[in-house]
Amino acid sequence: MNPDFSKGLLPAIVMDANTKEVLMLAYMNEESYQKTLETKQTWFYSRSRKTLWHKGATSGNTQQVVSISLDCDQDSILIYVNPNGPACHTGETSCFFNQVYQQKGKSVKNDWNVMEEMMTEIQERKEHPIENSYTNYLFTKGIDKISKKVIEEAGEVVLAAKNQDPEEVVLEVSDLIYHTFVLMSEQNVSLNQVKNELARRTLKKGNSKGDRPEIKEW
Repeated sequence: MNPDFSKGLLPAIVMDANTKEVLMLAYMNEESYQKTLETKQTWFYSRSRKTLWHKGATSGNTQQVVSISLDCDQDSILIYVNPNGPACHTGETSCFFNQVYQQKGKSVKNDWNVMEEMMTEIQERKEHPIENSYTNYLFTKGIDKISKKVIEEAGEVVLAAKNQDPEEVVLEVSDLIYHTFVLMSEQNVSLNQVKNELARRTLKKGNSKGDRPEIKEW
């Protein structure tokens, strides 16, 4: 089944394969569609420049294609991707950040974005230290201190669970995630790398036959 390009350009909706957040809307012609299939990265057609463009060719924020689907009329394209950085040229994760309306009392913010914002803030502290920042204190002390805190917080999670205290589990897991993110930043490991690995394990079929036999497929 192929898209129907007989009427011209087709809209392509790009979504994050992990968070299911809509990242952007662009347009494809047959050539950009074929290049997307061939390279497994997104290519579009610029209506203003009248030319093909490879998403991330300049910025490095490429999009690795996970799946492509067509609507019932084959004239709209839905692409799930693993993004290597923000989709929007402004630096925002998604191009759809200008909120016009939100029902009172309702939040449509994706919970995973909270983690992305936390990781971004930790990285900001690393690159631009501020006085009296606990995050900067950890970075100053180095990997031994950070690792010790991760181990301590993991122990606290286990103790809270053994005490059958769900509220305490929530608090301790939050502390563990924060300190783990600091460790990741110190080691120059991005959240996208972890998301991609989680996606790989989730999507992979059958038994693990890779070079990490201790990792069990889900």
